[in-house]
Amino acid sequence: MSATPVANAQVDDPRTLRRVITASSVGTLIEWYDFYLFGALATIIGREFFPPGNEVVGFLSALATFAVGFLVRPFGALVFGRLGDIVGRKHTFLVTLSLMGISTVLIGLVPTYAQIGVIAPTLLVLLRALQGLALGGEYGGAATYVAEHSPPNQRGFYTSFIQTTATLGLFVSLLVLLSTERILGKEAFDGGGWRIPFLLSAVLLIVSITIRLKMSESPLFAKLKSEGTTSTNPLRESFVNPENRRLVLLALFGATAGQGVIWYTGQFYAMSFMEKILKLPRDGVWMTVGAALLLATPLFIVFGRLSDRIGRKKVMLTGMGLAILLYLPLFHLMTIAGANSEQPQWVLLGALVFIQVVFVTMVYGPVAAFLVELFPTRIRYTSMSLPYHIGNGVFGGLVPLISSAVVANTGNKLSGLFYPLAIATMTFLIALKYLPETAGQLHGDEH
Repeated sequence: MSATPVANAQVDDPRTLRRVITASSVGTLIEWYDFYLFGALATIIGREFFPPGNEVVGFLSALATFAVGFLVRPFGALVFGRLGDIVGRKHTFLVTLSLMGISTVLIGLVPTYAQIGVIAPTLLVLLRALQGLALGGEYGGAATYVAEHSPPNQRGFYTSFIQTTATLGLFVSLLVLLSTERILGKEAFDGGGWRIPFLLSAVLLIVSITIRLKMSESPLFAKLKSEGTTSTNPLRESFVNPENRRLVLLALFGATAGQGVIWYTGQFYAMSFMEKILKLPRDGVWMTVGAALLLATPLFIVFGRLSDRIGRKKVMLTGMGLAILLYLPLFHLMTIAGANSEQPQWVLLGALVFIQVVFVTMVYGPVAAFLVELFPTRIRYTSMSLPYHIGNGVFGGLVPLISSAVVANTGNKLSGLFYPLAIATMTFLIALKYLPETAGQLHGDEH
């Protein structure tokens, strides 16, 4: 049997698609869970792993360490993207999953600053960097793998399940943290119980690897490999070739940079804004954000499917435009709703966060399909991973640190929005003029 019929049979088989989506999504969700535990615990980590004496400096130091994971994600994209385009999608994200799980468990075992001094934050930064490298290789592989199994007219719908995992990973991390704190009590949780969610990653890692070992290779990549036409130097093809380099830059500045700041503003910065700037109780903030995430998550699939019908560009630009117009009034209303820290208006705060997460679902739901369709199969893993992780890891991942630092320096509670608004506006204008519509196409491939 030739390679091509096998590939087509896999793409058209609904049972195969369900297995592909389940295996890819479970692993990616666990990686996001691991990655975001750190951010949700920034306050505790700042206190435990950095020199005592200044709570604000400790918190910003923890956010800076959190940001390290984002800054190294593009390097992970280069390393594992190249591996994925040469060796294959399946084996590459088995490696990234293992690296993420082991790093997360080790974070839960690192002694505090009081126990080992400056070695504690040093180890923390190292493990955070390993997490970032792993995530840099994971997402591109999962999105590519699902898209290369999907029918062209449903690619937005099927890849949107991968898109839910980032928000669900944050939700699951908050749920596990909240449950652990409720079971142990706040004092025991702060005293060391916060390590338990990190250690649980060992169990999740075993489950996910077991599922992923049963996966087969992507049919489009398997076809290239059987024909001997895989790329021998995907880094060179992706970034030296003028045509592809232009697409990489367009994907970054016309899509993922704005998408990244909207994702981290509407979910992560909204959470730290309530906890650190409005001084609201931590458990209330976790529950409020968690409820908003859970209610909004199905909209990733709604907007992914919609992008199959009306186009990726229209959906993403609408979400980005709404965020640009409404962030300032939404966060202003949050300051009013949280003005009384003893009796905050939790329902209103939850509704305001929910609206922001809706914007996230509009820009993020279709972006995996858009990136996959923009680049050819032989260098797709590498080409899409780098702009995605610079946009999300650098532009987006730095939102909590930059925005919190701006507020700390200016004293203006809303000044932290200037950075994400500037990046989102730049991306919106570039996308409006230059971004192509990719729905239903695969650049450089014949079908």
